[in-house]
Amino acid sequence: MTSPSRAAIHVSGLRKSYGDKVVLDGIDLGIAEGAIFALLGPNGAGKTTTVQILSTLVDADGGEARVLGHDVAREPDAVRELIGVTGQFSAVDNLLTGQENLNLMADLHHLDRPARRRRTAELLQRFDLTREAGKPASMYSGGMRRRLDLAMTLVGNPRVIFLDEPTTGLDPRSRRAMWDVIRDLAADGVTILLTTQYLEEADQLADRIAVLDRGRLVAQGTPDELKRLVPGGHVQLRFADADEFRFAYQVLGAPAHDEASLTIQVPNDGSVRSLRALLDQLDHACVEAVDLSVHQPDLDDVFLALTGQPDRERSTTR
Repeated sequence: MTSPSRAAIHVSGLRKSYGDKVVLDGIDLGIAEGAIFALLGPNGAGKTTTVQILSTLVDADGGEARVLGHDVAREPDAVRELIGVTGQFSAVDNLLTGQENLNLMADLHHLDRPARRRRTAELLQRFDLTREAGKPASMYSGGMRRRLDLAMTLVGNPRVIFLDEPTTGLDPRSRRAMWDVIRDLAADGVTILLTTQYLEEADQLADRIAVLDRGRLVAQGTPDELKRLVPGGHVQLRFADADEFRFAYQVLGAPAHDEASLTIQVPNDGSVRSLRALLDQLDHACVEAVDLSVHQPDLDDVFLALTGQPDRERSTTR
């Protein structure tokens, strides 16, 4: 875990209950500055509650949470100065234009008129909303509304952004456009904590991923590290001719194979060490493959293995 002194977000033993329903059961997180960190889990796992606590919207029952060194319970005002939040449901006012929505946020951040004008113009251009700036937000598409929502979050130049399922309901094109925006923010040094139901989204964006289930962290690591936690990874080797194929089949202990395509599948977690050991074994036997490909389980497999079942509705969806 990232040490507290170098972490943008540091969480230790965080707990939260609603009545007799335990939502968070002592979770630990460490998120480095400038990282994209994805929090995955079924409905009711505690993702949104985690974001609400870290963004000072909800008090924890126990444990410690710090954002850029500030305790969220004892220094909420300092935390709010440093963060931005884009929730599951848009904060855009449909009766206002895009420009007016941004101006409203600028006023809330106490920007003077010249600073407000510069910041709103910059954000409208950055999110490709300049032409629609004078239109009511009710006329915006889902993707445009989501971009405006994120632009409003950025008015105060936050150093940490919480994105709670930011692409829910977007079409594939709009989702990928939002991914580009998130990558650009991280490239600028902004730390992003992302919750999502889309496993591909976490795989594409996140430097590290944590999986929550029933309020507990069941796994944490890079996407590749998580994929190596579940069985099914293998290396596929293809050989130039039948003689080489048969010899390799014997050397490798009769693994799964397809004689028609001259390919052999060897169980392998895809790590550098295990790949090197496999290639050393082939070199020692003077066997050469003409093609090698690594096949790993995807995050869907990881999610199912760690949470025990597909994403499901629960009695509580916090």
